[in-house]
Amino acid sequence: MPLTDYQAILARLLSENRTFDSYLAGGAAILIEPNTMRYSRDLDYFHDSEARVAEAFSSDRGLIETAGYSIDVDLNQPGFVRAIVRKDGQATKIEWARDSDWRFMPTLRDDRVGYVLHPVDLATNKVLALAGRDEPRDVLDALHLHRRVLVLGALCWAACGKDPGFTPLSLLELLRRRGRVREEDLTRLDLAEPFDLQAIKREWLEALDSVEPFVTCRPSEEIGCLYYSASRQGFVDPREVADAVPHHGRPGGVLPRVVD
Repeated sequence: MPLTDYQAILARLLSENRTFDSYLAGGAAILIEPNTMRYSRDLDYFHDSEARVAEAFSSDRGLIETAGYSIDVDLNQPGFVRAIVRKDGQATKIEWARDSDWRFMPTLRDDRVGYVLHPVDLATNKVLALAGRDEPRDVLDALHLHRRVLVLGALCWAACGKDPGFTPLSLLELLRRRGRVREEDLTRLDLAEPFDLQAIKREWLEALDSVEPFVTCRPSEEIGCLYYSASRQGFVDPREVADAVPHHGRPGGVLPRVVD
């Protein structure tokens, strides 16, 4: 589990205050799973409103200080708080932020960290983040999600539901401009294991090349959806599963509806 021991203990402490609308998200939520590619340098808690950000930060600060940690706030504005939390010579950054409540699935209860954003929402968020910035860590995370959550074509297709300003191919065009990972970039990341830079680049290009074949075989009226399979009990590549049906997001997320 590539959170550091310190982060894992802190996340477990703060799990007491997590609710369906105050949940772990971002890189830390992706990286709590086994076999991820790097360690996170912060904990990101997302909320459905500015008011919830303020409430959650106040409650979390109380837990942090009662447990003997120090907390240094370096930014506090409506809808966003950033702080460094320290104890016994260790430290990590924590951010409390507002995010859209539009998602594909409801948040999940997790024994390790309280509530967490569902993996498919983490994945679509990561694709949109990578489209808007050129961060090597995002490429590594996107490759992990392509391998273990859902193929990149399905993620680009679904991400257009969260941001309708994109089409899957316009999103692909932006992603093609990313992925310039250099050796010095890897040295700045907290990697879980050594990486072959050429292998990463090759895999990223293959993932990008897989997007257009996915897009061209799907009905245009379904842009912005995921595909759910009752037989697999999960989200799938609809080209591979006969019973895959569209699943659309909405505020708060929605569980798949299975029709017998």
